[in-house]
Amino acid sequence: MKVFVYGGTGLVGGHLVKELLKSGHEVWVGSRKPEAQTKEPNLHWVFADSKEPKKGVEVLETMDSAFFLSPPGETNQYEILSPWIEKAKQVGLKKLVLMTAMGVEHAPPEAPFRKTELLLESSGIPYNIIRPNWFMQNFNTFWIAGIKQDGKVYFPGGNANASFIDARDIASVAFVLLTTNTYENQAFALTGKESIDHVQVAKHLTSVSGKNIEYVDVDPKVFESSLVSVGLSKDYASFLVMIAGALKDGFASPIVDSVKQITGKEPISFQKYAEDHANFWK
Repeated sequence: MKVFVYGGTGLVGGHLVKELLKSGHEVWVGSRKPEAQTKEPNLHWVFADSKEPKKGVEVLETMDSAFFLSPPGETNQYEILSPWIEKAKQVGLKKLVLMTAMGVEHAPPEAPFRKTELLLESSGIPYNIIRPNWFMQNFNTFWIAGIKQDGKVYFPGGNANASFIDARDIASVAFVLLTTNTYENQAFALTGKESIDHVQVAKHLTSVSGKNIEYVDVDPKVFESSLVSVGLSKDYASFLVMIAGALKDGFASPIVDSVKQITGKEPISFQKYAEDHANFWK
């Protein structure tokens, strides 16, 4: 198959590209700087940039399927992805997999993520929507500064549990959905195999790093300010505070079996994730 991956240099996209190449598919990957990327057999880099959402869409004219997500740090998901979905509709793409976020189906229809889902659902394109819970990898990316500097996980999550999911599992689900028609025109929430709170998260990070790491339930305004101070936009920081509030209210705690249902594999445990990423916190 010829597959296009939007955001193929990110966490989920990067793992998805590896799985597709390993299985013999030819992959086109969107990047802001395609000329700077590493060349490999069956891997083609093309221009795609959330700041210029209408540029590069013509690559879909020769694709069989595509994977779309909105890059982290952006809140205008509809503006970014709607030109790509419209192009996919125009060229009669055989399959489109869209990643949004857990709970988006309950958002009002004008909310950017939900508006994007509704556009795809009404497009006539064979599709799947995947809605992952909070990424485990946030602890070695977004929240890494406080952990490395202070030995603290700063997050306004109270004592609520969350069924964190590993980005590798999300990529594995996307791979199956892109390359088969078993679950056509269905949407799936994606979670890990266990639901744990941030105190338990800190214990896992402590056990693999050899340093004492603790959880601090920070004020949402302090959390927002800290995100802006490390370079996130005010809009995106506010968005993260909003969904952190939903986690604190328990909406991120459910566990579903969609990862195993689709891939045939048990989701990666948080302990396994921590072991695999231990060097980030040492």
